[in-house]
Amino acid sequence: MDKIGKDLLKKVADLHEIPEGAYNIRENGGLGGRRTTANIDIITKEEKPGIDIIIKPNTKNESVHIPVIISKSGLDDLVYNDFYIGENADVVVIAGCGIHNTGDDKSSHDGIHTFHVGKNAKIKYVERHYGAGDGLGTNVMNPTTVIEIDDGGYMEMETTQIKGIDSTIRKTSAKLGNDAKLVIKESLMTHGNQYAKTDFTVDLDGENSSANVISRSVAKDESYQEFLSIINGNNKCAGHTECDAIIMGKARVCAIPQITANHLDASLIHEAAIGKIAGEQLMKLMTLGLTEEEAEEQIVNGFLK
Repeated sequence: MDKIGKDLLKKVADLHEIPEGAYNIRENGGLGGRRTTANIDIITKEEKPGIDIIIKPNTKNESVHIPVIISKSGLDDLVYNDFYIGENADVVVIAGCGIHNTGDDKSSHDGIHTFHVGKNAKIKYVERHYGAGDGLGTNVMNPTTVIEIDDGGYMEMETTQIKGIDSTIRKTSAKLGNDAKLVIKESLMTHGNQYAKTDFTVDLDGENSSANVISRSVAKDESYQEFLSIINGNNKCAGHTECDAIIMGKARVCAIPQITANHLDASLIHEAAIGKIAGEQLMKLMTLGLTEEEAEEQIVNGFLK
């Protein structure tokens, strides 16, 4: 792997060397490396591009890395990955995609990830997106995540768009069983003329199921963001969706949190706030010796964490 590929791996998966445990690296539409373990198997799909990640029941304290890196301009990459998390397992999955485009053509990656979380299983899923390159071509990512959580299962999803993605449509849908729990934390920043749309839909079908969907975003320059979050309470359940956005320059943000109670004992809350950086925040940091630009950067970085 060349220097560009190694740098992309650092950005999207925090990998400075080959990771311990299971991993599958997809590089420019092909296999860049793979390792399986006794408890985690990775199988190439035969009927379409992608892999099946099979985690045995009762697997504990193991991780699997599945980053995607693209350094060829003009490549349109599509992948279908299915995750089967066995009963009582407790694992971490680190994904993400990095594109380095030095050409004049569009480079894109569409990843369709489906999670089947077994009874009483627990998974933390970390997904980072990053774009770079000095060409005139655009970087496009359209991730789709489909989640099914069985009774007593738990999934925490952290999704981050770091920088350099010109256009993205991020779709996530989830169905939860009895006592299942889902936590989603999104961090997103756009600049220039970039466009980003987030679309969450969660169906709380099981008794005592719960979901907490939180988005933090910063829109700069003339970029545009759309945020749609739908929670359907179909049983005795608890749901919360929240969108907080900072707007800078001539950027625009549209936030639509939507909750629907289809059961008498569904308890649902939605929140949305969009605004500029408060002047007193800037002044306080500038009195400590920071320039206005440095103060803005500190506030933005803290907000997105």
